[in-house]
Amino acid sequence: MLLNKVSIITPSYNSMKYIQSAIESVKAQAYQNWEMIIVDDCSRDDSVAFIQRLIEGEPRVKLITLTKNVGAAMARNCALEIAAGRFVAFLDSDDMWEPNKLDVQINYMIKHGCAFTYSSYKVCDDSGDNIHGEISVPNTLTYKQYLANTIIGCLTVVLDTTKFASIRMPNLRSSHDMALWADLLKTIDKAHGINIPLATYRLVDTSNTANKWKASKEVWAVYRNYLGLSIIASSYYFVQYAFNAVKKRLYK
Repeated sequence: MLLNKVSIITPSYNSMKYIQSAIESVKAQAYQNWEMIIVDDCSRDDSVAFIQRLIEGEPRVKLITLTKNVGAAMARNCALEIAAGRFVAFLDSDDMWEPNKLDVQINYMIKHGCAFTYSSYKVCDDSGDNIHGEISVPNTLTYKQYLANTIIGCLTVVLDTTKFASIRMPNLRSSHDMALWADLLKTIDKAHGINIPLATYRLVDTSNTANKWKASKEVWAVYRNYLGLSIIASSYYFVQYAFNAVKKRLYK
């Protein structure tokens, strides 16, 4: 494990339309001590060949190709298994980072000894040109606070692997990132938020969060089925989740 290296985890499935922007946003980072691990989840388009051309001559970007579609959670886990960095960050193939993203978060984590940070982020349309708004975040979140306000964007998270026994996505078809953040927050005092927009989330038709009803059902399933909360506790947190979701605006 190289000193303060960041392993960037990127699942890819039929990502030709967007992944160049994601890769370029990583290459543009002011903080250059990173590796990017892209896991192609058995794409049906020419994503693999396209990515190979994009990363030619850049040894810090690794491409893993799966022969069977396993879903985003397991694809991320394939990358986590070979990650060599002290820190782990997540970037989906259709999202982008600001150039100072890693620099701000890594320096903050080292200075304050944080295990888990997240940040504010912008939301853009499919083209990436039009910004719909910005999701602001609280300064800190405990486990119980997070259950009531699942505001942490996967594209903003950085984790210090030395402070966790294991970092693996639960094998859920969706909301696996929410489940992982909850698991990790059980083991630490709190996660730290940086209220600066350090990433941009692209809202596309295939995004789970584009469907408000579906997203709500997935959150309920994490409360009840994955975390094993009682109906009363699940209802309590779900009402707060719904209120906070309205405040932060779930885009169509």
